[in-house]
Amino acid sequence: MIDFRYHIVSLISVFLALAVGIALGAGPLKETIGDTLTGQVEQLRTEKDELRAELDRTADDLGHAAAYIDAAGPRLLDGSLTDRRVAVVALGEVDESVRTAVDDRLAQAGASVTAHVTLTESWTEADLDSFRQALGGQLVGYLSPGLADDAGVQEELAAALVQGLVAANPAAPDTLASDSGFLLELLSGGDYPLVTLQDPVETPADAVVILAPSDLPTGEDSSADPAGSEDVLSAWLAVVAAAQERSEGAVLAEGPRGDGRLVDAVLADDELADELTTVSGAHLVTGQVSTPLALAARIAGENGHYGFGDGETPLPTAVTLPAVDRAPTAEGEPGGTDGAQG
Repeated sequence: MIDFRYHIVSLISVFLALAVGIALGAGPLKETIGDTLTGQVEQLRTEKDELRAELDRTADDLGHAAAYIDAAGPRLLDGSLTDRRVAVVALGEVDESVRTAVDDRLAQAGASVTAHVTLTESWTEADLDSFRQALGGQLVGYLSPGLADDAGVQEELAAALVQGLVAANPAAPDTLASDSGFLLELLSGGDYPLVTLQDPVETPADAVVILAPSDLPTGEDSSADPAGSEDVLSAWLAVVAAAQERSEGAVLAEGPRGDGRLVDAVLADDELADELTTVSGAHLVTGQVSTPLALAARIAGENGHYGFGDGETPLPTAVTLPAVDRAPTAEGEPGGTDGAQG
């Protein structure tokens, strides 16, 4: 009986409290609660409108800044790469708008694009290691200068690709060296082509722009096989290094910074950072304008890293390159320029 009475009293207390709450809510507290909720809603609505207006103003400011840089680009770039020939190498699939924009900026700088090359998945696919080893053995005999004895297959492939794009016929510097076409044919032919060529390459390049892929080996795939992702990045960086070693100058242009990105890998390695020039933000007009300027600075012998992240400077130093001299020579390399190589 005591337990039953206890439950009865508890239930009565609950209903009394509920009745009091309803009475207060419908009576003296009704307007207070309603006014409080209405005020909070109005405040939130005002804050939302203010944030939206601020966002719109910020978007307008960014749009105006981008439009200004876009309009100023031709003046900034004018004459920075006069008569230089540039090969554009994509390390994988690159957004067409980015590649087109980089081409346009190179043209505004006075350069001409001699080749568009894209590395295929076969360049790094693990199942094709034996195929690449065999191919590298065929290519290495045509490399000039040769590679160090401890060079790996990725260094061999990278050197062959760059030599195929930049080596000129000494007696006719406007044409490729005799072995260049053969090297490119081996790399782009067969059952497992390592590269694709947008058009046949007929003219040697002086310098190289390397475009990092839009999608890098990060995320779930890299978590499952981080070593495989590191191998891919190392293979791509071998191409950048070969481009710098075997041409007048090279620039790696990439989109946003972040873990697993090529620019971050270069900046994390003191030796690479001292040898390779990088530009981040190539998906934006700022990075696209900076790419030819960075290439000109690298040809002049100045290495740097350009962007707005840690370890980067916003704008490459302005340089004036000497005129191109393509006078034929009886033997050895063609006249070239007086700009620094390597």
